[in-house]
Amino acid sequence: MGDLAQRAGVLPPEATGLIGRRQEVSQTRRLLRQGRLVTLTGTGGIGKTRLALCVGAGMRRSFRDGVRVVDLAQLGDDGLIAEAVVEALGIRDVSSRPALEVLQDHLSRMRLLLILDNCEHLLEGCAELVGRLLEAAPGLRILVTSRESLGVVGETLLEVPGLSVPDLDSPLRLRSLARVEAVSLFTERAASVVADFRLTTATARSVAQICRHLEGIPLAIELAAARMRTLPPEELLERLEDRFTLLVGGSEGAMPRHRTLRATIDWSHDLCSPQERLLWSRLSVFSGSFDLEATEEICSTQGIPRTEVLDLITNLVGKSILLSLGERGPVRRYRLLETLRQYGQEQLAASGTEETLRERHCDWYQRLAEETEAESNGQDQQSWLAHVHADLANYRAALDHSLSRPGQARNALAIAADLWTFWLAAGAFTEARRWLDRALVQEMQDSPQRAKALWVLGWFMAEQGDTAPALQVLAQAREVADRVGDRMAQAWVTTCTAQAVLFHGDVAGAVRLHHEGMEKHRALRDPMGTSLALIGLAYAASLHGDPRAAGFAEQLLAHSEEIGNPWVRSYGLWIMGQELRRQGRMSEALGFFRDSLRFQRAFGDRLGTAYCIETLAWGAGDEGDHGKAAQLLGLAQSLWRSVGASVSRYGHILPPHEHCAAQARDALGEAAYLEAFAQGEALPLDAAYAFGEQDGAPSAASPGPVPADRR
Repeated sequence: MGDLAQRAGVLPPEATGLIGRRQEVSQTRRLLRQGRLVTLTGTGGIGKTRLALCVGAGMRRSFRDGVRVVDLAQLGDDGLIAEAVVEALGIRDVSSRPALEVLQDHLSRMRLLLILDNCEHLLEGCAELVGRLLEAAPGLRILVTSRESLGVVGETLLEVPGLSVPDLDSPLRLRSLARVEAVSLFTERAASVVADFRLTTATARSVAQICRHLEGIPLAIELAAARMRTLPPEELLERLEDRFTLLVGGSEGAMPRHRTLRATIDWSHDLCSPQERLLWSRLSVFSGSFDLEATEEICSTQGIPRTEVLDLITNLVGKSILLSLGERGPVRRYRLLETLRQYGQEQLAASGTEETLRERHCDWYQRLAEETEAESNGQDQQSWLAHVHADLANYRAALDHSLSRPGQARNALAIAADLWTFWLAAGAFTEARRWLDRALVQEMQDSPQRAKALWVLGWFMAEQGDTAPALQVLAQAREVADRVGDRMAQAWVTTCTAQAVLFHGDVAGAVRLHHEGMEKHRALRDPMGTSLALIGLAYAASLHGDPRAAGFAEQLLAHSEEIGNPWVRSYGLWIMGQELRRQGRMSEALGFFRDSLRFQRAFGDRLGTAYCIETLAWGAGDEGDHGKAAQLLGLAQSLWRSVGASVSRYGHILPPHEHCAAQARDALGEAAYLEAFAQGEALPLDAAYAFGEQDGAPSAASPGPVPADRR
């Protein structure tokens, strides 16, 4: 697609076919039939030009006078736009009339599709031209490519997304992987420079990761594929971190500004005002997405007043530098594509202000983590969980920054420990432990932060079955809490120790310690501590056959209603179901299990789901449905594994688990048992929730008290 053909206004013969884009092509055609002006927007290198040319080629027959293309990239003056269009249309007019007037007269009688390519640096001139031409020529349709809207009345915008990329969490099968748009483009371009290149089982994962890293940006993918002359996919993947020095070259026919990824981004950077460039560089401190409040807190320093941040963000969205992700709960979130973020990081580093911005970023997310823990007890828990999920990459960046700077590990202790309710609800125990381990090694001095980090670490160690080392860590936490006089930490150490003791198999000891912990939390008016102590107390009592178990479960459900915490309620429902199952009332228990799973699904709590499925397996075994029991045990196994846990390390559930498995083996035979277990193990997560449903099962959404004859 060289300059010459486009400047002559003729649709160029495609040197390479368009990969994918079937939906975007169809949508653009539809919009052009419905309206007269469509603008394709999107970041540099996303494929706007190629999409426009493909649409034009497919619509030739719809326009009596054909399709003409005008590339405006090389123009630096609004006054030359009309002349460029005149030239592209092949108009020969030797009069002294202004070019715009010539165009209006010529096009007034024509039925034509005009493609104006690369308009972002000439917005005012293009808007003026387009408005005048559409007014003068009723048979004219105009397709524009620009990183920013023209702002003309009647304009329809279509943002061009990246190509589809592989799902790295799913099995990579060659046939389906080859059909993914980004992979298809990479494979085709790689084969053009390495004749014998093929997508194989050996290269599939590397190619998939490359395409994922490059976020489906066609230009980036093409430039990466060009490097296949000298680098195999595995090495290319390793070097992508330095993509700006790596991705150079490309086809000789490409425009100069498209020969390197840097040139493409430089082009966008040059089109920004000084303040927009400054904000772009500062936004690079964010990882993942961010909202307006965070941007104002972190980026509104020297050179950018807080009052101007919103307008600057709006401008960057308009220039396709920032992606607007739409509403996420009550706020709108934004994101820089990784390629543009890395470019911004280079600019930030060159400015000498990077460390200051990273400190501000870390301080903001430390404060946010502290607020997050308080909010985790609120009624709108799903919104809270979604908000923390949205900022997770930023919390990780803040943690990493604190741990990479001398003397700042206490900040990391605070962030990692304050996020513990999120780690718990999300089942991210292994990640929580990793951050806490790193911070505790660096920050050895006694403090409330260290005491809290120790008991949080002990909790997650116990939850993952490492009970003996968990008890050692919790003993350290008690010593630190006693030395600094932290009553809240002392209460939590008691509750966490009770949990570790339960997992170690001492159910009676767990009942005693959980009861003690519950009283301490209540005295401190700590709703979350009271909740978890009650959960542990009710479950341990049920496992122990304690006649108070149903009463404790009722207290837990009443407490969850009082504090408005649906996540806590999900555990109350599960434990009530467990107690009814233990009493031989499985038909009633199913309703509680079903509603517990409904809540667990809403929160994505795999640990709670694993407990519920495990208990359902025991119930199936109690009722003689050993095939179903074996399948449920297999599904539970995959859930335990997904949170880094193992039944073999859980002393509190190992006895009933082994009893259920032994019964199923005896009833089915070893081969049939293993087959059913494997079937369950291979099921997707959604199957866990389906198993909690049963026609006619009573709903426990608003359960009343358990009758006295069950206590």
